[in-house]
Amino acid sequence: MIGSKMNWANLKKTPTHAVDGSVYAPVKPIAIEGLGVEMTYQSGRQSFKVLKGIDLQVQQSDIQLLMGPSGSGKTTLLSILAGLLTPTGGQVFLRGEDITKMSRSQLANFRLRNIGFIFQGFNLFPALNAIENIEVALNIKGIKGSKAKEEAVYLLEQVGLGEKGKHLPRDLSGGQKQRVAIARALAGHPPLIMADEPTAALDSSSGRAVIDLLKGLAKGEGATVLMVTHDPRIVDVADRILELEDGMIKSE
Repeated sequence: MIGSKMNWANLKKTPTHAVDGSVYAPVKPIAIEGLGVEMTYQSGRQSFKVLKGIDLQVQQSDIQLLMGPSGSGKTTLLSILAGLLTPTGGQVFLRGEDITKMSRSQLANFRLRNIGFIFQGFNLFPALNAIENIEVALNIKGIKGSKAKEEAVYLLEQVGLGEKGKHLPRDLSGGQKQRVAIARALAGHPPLIMADEPTAALDSSSGRAVIDLLKGLAKGEGATVLMVTHDPRIVDVADRILELEDGMIKSE
Protein backbone atom coordinates (compact mmCIF):
# COMPACT_ATOMS: atom_id res chain seq x y z
CA MET A 1 0.00 0.00 0.00
CA ILE A 2 1.29 3.45 -0.87
CA GLY A 3 0.74 6.04 1.84
CA SER A 4 -2.49 5.75 3.83
CA LYS A 5 -5.18 3.76 2.11
CA MET A 6 -8.13 5.85 0.98
CA ASN A 7 -11.70 4.98 1.98
CA TRP A 8 -13.78 5.08 -1.19
CA ALA A 9 -16.71 3.15 0.27
CA ASN A 10 -18.75 6.23 1.12
CA LEU A 11 -17.95 8.21 -2.02
CA LYS A 12 -21.17 9.35 -3.64
CA LYS A 13 -21.87 8.26 -7.17
CA THR A 14 -20.97 11.23 -9.31
CA PRO A 15 -23.73 12.33 -11.70
CA THR A 16 -22.58 12.18 -15.29
CA HIS A 17 -23.60 14.87 -17.74
CA ALA A 18 -25.02 13.65 -21.04
CA VAL A 19 -24.58 15.64 -24.24
CA ASP A 20 -28.28 16.55 -24.20
CA GLY A 21 -27.95 18.00 -20.70
CA SER A 22 -29.62 15.15 -18.83
CA VAL A 23 -28.07 13.75 -15.66
CA TYR A 24 -28.01 10.14 -14.56
CA ALA A 25 -26.17 8.03 -11.96
CA PRO A 26 -23.81 5.31 -13.26
CA VAL A 27 -23.09 1.98 -11.62
CA LYS A 28 -19.68 3.24 -10.49
CA PRO A 29 -18.71 6.88 -9.93
CA ILE A 30 -17.37 8.65 -13.00
CA ALA A 31 -13.89 9.88 -12.11
CA ILE A 32 -12.96 11.49 -15.46
CA GLU A 33 -15.37 12.85 -18.05
CA GLY A 34 -14.86 14.88 -21.20
CA LEU A 35 -17.74 16.46 -23.11
CA GLY A 36 -17.19 17.77 -26.62
CA VAL A 37 -13.50 18.41 -25.94
CA GLU A 38 -11.88 20.41 -28.74
CA MET A 39 -8.41 21.81 -29.22
CA THR A 40 -7.42 24.15 -32.01
CA TYR A 41 -3.93 25.59 -32.42
CA GLN A 42 -3.42 28.87 -34.21
CA SER A 43 -0.30 29.69 -36.24
CA GLY A 44 -0.60 33.07 -37.89
CA ARG A 45 -3.68 32.90 -40.10
CA GLN A 46 -3.62 29.10 -40.13
CA SER A 47 -5.50 26.99 -37.60
CA PHE A 48 -5.17 23.27 -36.94
CA LYS A 49 -7.84 21.34 -35.08
CA VAL A 50 -6.15 18.62 -33.03
CA LEU A 51 -9.24 17.38 -31.16
CA LYS A 52 -12.66 17.41 -32.79
CA GLY A 53 -15.28 17.04 -30.07
CA ILE A 54 -14.20 14.16 -27.84
CA ASP A 55 -16.69 12.56 -25.45
CA LEU A 56 -15.36 10.04 -22.95
CA GLN A 57 -15.86 8.70 -19.44
CA VAL A 58 -13.56 6.82 -17.09
CA GLN A 59 -15.12 5.13 -14.07
CA GLN A 60 -13.48 5.14 -10.68
CA SER A 61 -10.92 2.33 -10.16
CA ASP A 62 -10.77 1.58 -13.89
CA ILE A 63 -7.67 1.47 -16.06
CA GLN A 64 -8.39 3.10 -19.40
CA LEU A 65 -6.02 3.38 -22.34
CA LEU A 66 -5.77 6.02 -25.06
CA MET A 67 -4.25 4.44 -28.14
CA GLY A 68 -3.74 5.44 -31.75
CA PRO A 69 -1.10 6.55 -34.27
CA SER A 70 1.34 9.39 -33.65
CA GLY A 71 -0.32 12.75 -34.20
CA SER A 72 -3.82 11.48 -33.40
CA GLY A 73 -4.17 13.82 -30.40
CA LYS A 74 -3.61 11.36 -27.53
CA THR A 75 -1.12 13.41 -25.51
CA THR A 76 -3.07 16.63 -26.12
CA LEU A 77 -6.24 14.98 -24.84
CA LEU A 78 -4.47 13.54 -21.80
CA SER A 79 -2.97 16.96 -20.97
CA ILE A 80 -6.40 18.60 -21.21
CA LEU A 81 -8.00 15.94 -19.00
CA ALA A 82 -5.22 16.49 -16.45
CA GLY A 83 -5.75 20.25 -16.43
CA LEU A 84 -2.36 20.98 -17.97
CA LEU A 85 -3.88 22.45 -21.14
CA THR A 86 -7.06 24.49 -21.57
CA PRO A 87 -9.35 23.19 -24.33
CA THR A 88 -10.70 25.60 -26.92
CA GLY A 89 -14.09 23.92 -26.60
CA GLY A 90 -15.97 21.50 -24.37
CA GLN A 91 -15.87 20.65 -20.68
CA VAL A 92 -13.83 18.38 -18.41
CA PHE A 93 -15.21 16.97 -15.16
CA LEU A 94 -12.79 15.36 -12.68
CA ARG A 95 -14.40 13.64 -9.70
CA GLY A 96 -17.56 15.61 -10.45
CA GLU A 97 -15.93 19.05 -10.64
CA ASP A 98 -15.83 21.09 -13.83
CA ILE A 99 -12.16 22.03 -14.07
CA THR A 100 -12.75 24.15 -17.17
CA LYS A 101 -14.53 26.68 -14.95
CA MET A 102 -11.77 26.88 -12.34
CA SER A 103 -9.35 29.79 -11.96
CA ARG A 104 -5.65 29.06 -12.43
CA SER A 105 -5.06 28.93 -8.67
CA GLN A 106 -8.11 26.70 -8.09
CA LEU A 107 -6.97 24.36 -10.85
CA ALA A 108 -3.41 24.20 -9.51
CA ASN A 109 -4.72 23.31 -6.06
CA PHE A 110 -7.09 20.71 -7.50
CA ARG A 111 -4.30 19.05 -9.48
CA LEU A 112 -2.08 19.01 -6.40
CA ARG A 113 -4.72 17.19 -4.35
CA ASN A 114 -6.04 14.83 -7.00
CA ILE A 115 -3.68 14.08 -9.90
CA GLY A 116 -0.44 12.20 -10.28
CA PHE A 117 0.95 12.78 -13.78
CA ILE A 118 3.66 10.58 -15.30
CA PHE A 119 5.49 12.56 -17.98
CA GLN A 120 7.13 10.81 -20.90
CA GLY A 121 10.13 13.15 -20.57
CA PHE A 122 10.77 12.32 -16.86
CA ASN A 123 11.08 16.00 -15.73
CA LEU A 124 13.34 15.14 -12.80
CA PHE A 125 15.33 17.79 -10.93
CA PRO A 126 18.94 17.18 -12.03
CA ALA A 127 20.52 18.41 -8.77
CA LEU A 128 18.39 16.15 -6.56
CA ASN A 129 18.84 12.43 -6.05
CA ALA A 130 16.04 9.92 -6.59
CA ILE A 131 14.73 10.08 -3.03
CA GLU A 132 14.84 13.88 -2.99
CA ASN A 133 12.94 14.11 -6.29
CA ILE A 134 10.08 12.20 -4.67
CA GLU A 135 10.35 14.06 -1.37
CA VAL A 136 9.83 17.37 -3.20
CA ALA A 137 6.48 16.13 -4.52
CA LEU A 138 5.51 14.96 -1.05
CA ASN A 139 6.59 18.25 0.57
CA ILE A 140 4.37 20.22 -1.80
CA LYS A 141 1.47 18.03 -0.67
CA GLY A 142 2.21 18.77 2.99
CA ILE A 143 4.05 15.52 3.78
CA LYS A 144 7.45 16.41 5.23
CA GLY A 145 10.36 15.22 7.34
CA SER A 146 10.85 11.57 8.19
CA LYS A 147 7.38 10.66 6.92
CA ALA A 148 8.22 12.01 3.45
CA LYS A 149 11.55 10.21 3.35
CA GLU A 150 9.98 6.94 4.49
CA GLU A 151 7.33 7.11 1.76
CA ALA A 152 9.89 8.12 -0.89
CA VAL A 153 12.05 5.12 -0.04
CA TYR A 154 8.99 2.85 -0.10
CA LEU A 155 7.90 4.16 -3.50
CA LEU A 156 11.34 3.56 -4.97
CA GLU A 157 11.27 0.02 -3.66
CA GLN A 158 7.88 -0.49 -5.30
CA VAL A 159 9.34 0.40 -8.72
CA GLY A 160 12.45 -1.75 -8.14
CA LEU A 161 14.91 1.06 -7.38
CA GLY A 162 15.42 0.67 -3.66
CA GLU A 163 19.20 0.66 -4.08
CA LYS A 164 19.27 3.78 -6.28
CA GLY A 165 17.88 6.31 -3.82
CA LYS A 166 21.07 8.37 -3.53
CA HIS A 167 21.75 8.46 -7.29
CA LEU A 168 21.37 11.67 -9.27
CA PRO A 169 19.39 11.54 -12.54
CA ARG A 170 22.61 11.74 -14.58
CA ASP A 171 23.72 8.45 -12.99
CA LEU A 172 20.51 6.63 -13.95
CA SER A 173 19.54 4.96 -17.20
CA GLY A 174 16.51 6.13 -19.15
CA GLY A 175 14.41 3.30 -17.77
CA GLN A 176 15.50 4.06 -14.21
CA LYS A 177 14.63 7.74 -14.63
CA GLN A 178 11.21 6.71 -15.86
CA ARG A 179 10.66 4.58 -12.78
CA VAL A 180 11.67 7.48 -10.49
CA ALA A 181 9.18 9.67 -12.37
CA ILE A 182 6.49 7.04 -11.84
CA ALA A 183 7.27 6.80 -8.12
CA ARG A 184 7.11 10.61 -7.85
CA ALA A 185 3.71 10.70 -9.59
CA LEU A 186 2.35 8.22 -7.04
CA ALA A 187 3.59 10.31 -4.09
CA GLY A 188 0.81 11.13 -1.66
CA HIS A 189 -1.53 8.56 -3.16
CA PRO A 190 -3.42 10.67 -5.76
CA PRO A 191 -6.89 9.34 -6.65
CA LEU A 192 -6.31 10.09 -10.36
CA ILE A 193 -3.20 8.81 -12.15
CA MET A 194 -2.56 10.02 -15.69
CA ALA A 195 0.39 8.70 -17.63
CA ASP A 196 1.99 9.44 -20.99
CA GLU A 197 3.72 6.27 -22.24
CA PRO A 198 4.74 5.14 -18.71
CA THR A 199 6.42 1.91 -19.89
CA ALA A 200 8.00 3.18 -23.12
CA ALA A 201 11.55 3.25 -21.73
CA LEU A 202 11.25 0.08 -19.64
CA ASP A 203 12.41 -3.46 -20.32
CA SER A 204 10.00 -6.36 -20.03
CA SER A 205 10.60 -7.05 -16.34
CA SER A 206 10.45 -3.41 -15.21
CA GLY A 207 7.46 -2.72 -17.44
CA ARG A 208 5.55 -5.63 -15.96
CA ALA A 209 6.33 -4.46 -12.42
CA VAL A 210 5.00 -0.97 -13.17
CA ILE A 211 1.87 -2.37 -14.83
CA ASP A 212 1.21 -4.59 -11.83
CA LEU A 213 1.75 -1.63 -9.48
CA LEU A 214 -0.78 0.53 -11.35
CA LYS A 215 -3.23 -2.38 -11.47
CA GLY A 216 -2.89 -2.83 -7.71
CA LEU A 217 -3.57 0.85 -7.08
CA ALA A 218 -6.68 0.75 -9.27
CA LYS A 219 -8.18 -2.55 -8.17
CA GLY A 220 -6.89 -2.64 -4.60
CA GLU A 221 -7.15 0.99 -3.55
CA GLY A 222 -9.66 2.61 -5.89
CA ALA A 223 -7.35 4.88 -7.91
CA THR A 224 -8.36 5.70 -11.48
CA VAL A 225 -5.71 5.29 -14.18
CA LEU A 226 -5.75 6.87 -17.64
CA MET A 227 -2.79 6.11 -19.92
CA VAL A 228 -1.54 7.04 -23.36
CA THR A 229 0.37 4.04 -24.64
CA HIS A 230 1.54 2.02 -27.61
CA ASP A 231 2.58 -0.85 -25.33
CA PRO A 232 0.67 -4.09 -26.05
CA ARG A 233 1.73 -5.41 -22.62
CA ILE A 234 -0.77 -3.07 -20.94
CA VAL A 235 -3.79 -4.13 -22.98
CA ASP A 236 -4.52 -7.18 -20.84
CA VAL A 237 -5.02 -5.09 -17.68
CA ALA A 238 -7.19 -2.39 -19.28
CA ASP A 239 -10.88 -2.13 -18.49
CA ARG A 240 -11.44 -0.07 -21.61
CA ILE A 241 -9.50 1.13 -24.65
CA LEU A 242 -10.21 4.26 -26.66
CA GLU A 243 -8.57 4.49 -30.05
CA LEU A 244 -7.99 7.97 -31.42
CA GLU A 245 -7.40 8.87 -35.06
CA ASP A 246 -7.30 12.35 -36.57
CA GLY A 247 -8.55 13.95 -33.37
CA MET A 248 -11.62 11.73 -33.02
CA ILE A 249 -12.50 8.52 -31.21
CA LYS A 250 -12.30 5.76 -33.79
CA SER A 251 -13.50 2.78 -31.80
CA GLU A 252 -13.80 1.35 -28.30
